[in-house]
Amino acid sequence: MEPKKTNMIPAALFLAWSFCLSGEVGARQPASNDVKPAASKATGKKGLDHSGKARKGKASYYGRKFHGKKMADGTRMNPASNIAASKTLPIGTKARVTNLENGKSAVVEIRDRGPYVPGRIVDLTPETARKLDMKEQGVAPVEVKPIELPASEGER
Repeated sequence: MEPKKTNMIPAALFLAWSFCLSGEVGARQPASNDVKPAASKATGKKGLDHSGKARKGKASYYGRKFHGKKMADGTRMNPASNIAASKTLPIGTKARVTNLENGKSAVVEIRDRGPYVPGRIVDLTPETARKLDMKEQGVAPVEVKPIELPASEGER
């Protein structure tokens, strides 16, 4: 009597596939709620800056076409408010923006993302630009100093 031939190919493929899949899953790092994004140095790299350090750069202000448009936090842009846009500060941060040419300053709340122009670190509302006496020139050198950072996701 001849031994019964079995088809070993499906079993071998299943084992090889299982081995590859388990190696891929095992190589991944587990997700953690207490991991904070890497701090950026306002260079446009991904990640938010939770350091609280003051940054210097140029400020501009929102043009008319942005009035009433939705911002990153879902609210509408009000040109008479004290809101601002930053690429690196967390939404909800309160910061003091100081015009380095005249020393005038105003406190803003970060509610939007931007500006997306190289060298600019903050976009202001027209009202805040007026307070800083920079509306006429449109762009001014500023220092942005966070004064209140929102709690990170893991701390809420």
